[in-house]
Amino acid sequence: MPQIDTKLSFYDFLGTCKTRLGIGRMNYMVPSGLYAIGAPTKDDPVLVTANYKMSYDKVRSVLTARNVWLLVLETYGINVWCAAGKGTFSTQELVRRIGLSNLTKVVAHRRLILPILAAPGVAAHEVKRQTGFSISYATIRAEDIPKYFDNNMLTTAKMKEQTFTFRERTVLIPVELLLSLKPTAITVAALFIIAALLQGPRYGLMTVYAYLGAVVSGIAIAPLLLPWLPGRSFAFKGFLTGLAWSATFYLLADGREWNIFITFAAFLTIPAVSAFYTLNFTGCTPFTSRSGVKKEMRLAMPVMGISVILGVIFVLAGKLL
Repeated sequence: MPQIDTKLSFYDFLGTCKTRLGIGRMNYMVPSGLYAIGAPTKDDPVLVTANYKMSYDKVRSVLTARNVWLLVLETYGINVWCAAGKGTFSTQELVRRIGLSNLTKVVAHRRLILPILAAPGVAAHEVKRQTGFSISYATIRAEDIPKYFDNNMLTTAKMKEQTFTFRERTVLIPVELLLSLKPTAITVAALFIIAALLQGPRYGLMTVYAYLGAVVSGIAIAPLLLPWLPGRSFAFKGFLTGLAWSATFYLLADGREWNIFITFAAFLTIPAVSAFYTLNFTGCTPFTSRSGVKKEMRLAMPVMGISVILGVIFVLAGKLL
């Protein structure tokens, strides 16, 4: 039985940093299977997690001086919450992994401990029917697992509370920024060339600055200010930060020199770009549901598209008239 250490190495921390920056993010995983932490016996508890290495590392790092079995499911390098929503942290995979690991021969009891965020993907009654193992949902955060064990395996209200603090939102921003680098670079190059041909290099640079500000507004500013921005719609929150950047850019670039068409174009397209990137942030938060995101996309995407098209029309009109 593979024995795993609870102390994270320098390479583990390095891997986490790389993943936080979006480097090798989709291949950051460990082999699925059954692992031993400490010196577990047949009566010790069985924890279940995903094979996304950051999840795996987080769980094992809080189990120092504990004797626990860790059953790692094949989620293809996706974390527990996302894997449960996508169907890889599932009833079928859990049942399959119980069989492949010969868990019934390893432990004498028939109890599994799952993270609360795995609940959308697992039907506990089906696991019980097919394997004989009952399921308890422990905590949302891995750091609460020791408290759960010390509390006679009873979940408190605090352990069920899903937070999304300023710090937790900040941690996600570098990944989002790096993932946007390639499309942003392509868009910036295209905008510079088009604006430079229409109005000259100075306007090409101004267009680039305006676009980059819209990207940062949508990816960084709106997520950081998320709880304080009015409305429930992420697209609307992004629109507001984009509108604020539009006004700021107008003042910085001395927009009084612009004609009315260019001004309208800026105030239409910049908020649309910001709204798009903030809407993309819905996949990172615990505030949204799949149906809610789909509904918002149906409503917001056409509005963004129309705003950009109108902005282009106004730019051309400003050039021709």
